Amino acid sequence: MEETIESFLDFLFTEKGFSPNTIAAYRNDLSQLATFVAEQAAEKGSQPQWTALDRELMLSYILAMKEKMYAPATVARKVAAIKSFSEFLVNKGILKRDATKDIGGPKVEKSLPKTISRAEIEELLKQPMATLEGQRDRAMLQLLYATGMRVSELVSLNVDDINFDKAVVRCLGKGGKKREMAIDRQAILALEAYLEQAQPYLLGEHEEDALFLNRRGQRLTRQGFWFNLKNYAHRAGIEAEITPHILRHSVATYLLHSGKKNLRELQQFLGHANISTTRVYEKAHLGAR
Repeated sequence: MEETIESFLDFLFTEKGFSPNTIAAYRNDLSQLATFVAEQAAEKGSQPQWTALDRELMLSYILAMKEKMYAPATVARKVAAIKSFSEFLVNKGILKRDATKDIGGPKVEKSLPKTISRAEIEELLKQPMATLEGQRDRAMLQLLYATGMRVSELVSLNVDDINFDKAVVRCLGKGGKKREMAIDRQAILALEAYLEQAQPYLLGEHEEDALFLNRRGQRLTRQGFWFNLKNYAHRAGIEAEITPHILRHSVATYLLHSGKKNLRELQQFLGHANISTTRVYEKAHLGAR
């Protein structure tokens, strides 16, 4: 059963362009489903196999998740993963019919994005010091502030993704979609300082295309940047929860409500496939000023 899951995940990665994080979430959700199928088979004294996945089993699994007090959003996410997997099983001839047909997950209200104020953002940008890693972090924060890109997009950047002549950055977003964004003067200056004064020393004798490097001369990870961001937020006296995604939300909310971007422009800026995802910012407000 696990082999079939891995075949499906490989399909999502190679054919659909799903991110490693999404793949990891699908693997977890489907492994839990496989465990449930195996438990049900054991009760009947039969061997666990995906051919047992039918509507009745799906409804039992959803009920079991609700009995375990899973949040509606969690149940909805798991059902969505299983729907894709069930369709895959049908296409492979493992199932004769889609086990999830006409089965929907619980309705989940879209929550408003958490944000911090513009004043807090500006204070955050002041925190990195003039060390090698501080210059790197200043460039990362300024670039994140200028573009609103996802942290996964930020750490995936290579040196040649920055075009200083045109003042733009190219990034690879969800689903393998490329987009180009303008960079403001502050971000340009921070990037130039980092590339001239810090990046060569962090790189050392390593061969690496990555734009942002750790002290070992390797690509900085999402976790590494998140850890640094939390430290800067603490130093800036920001008491609210802070993550790279909250910073992205804060930038988006400011741009929309200040009139600097309309909804369609914000959709393109954030790399949203559907404008309904962007509409949540119409009701969002910046954190306390």
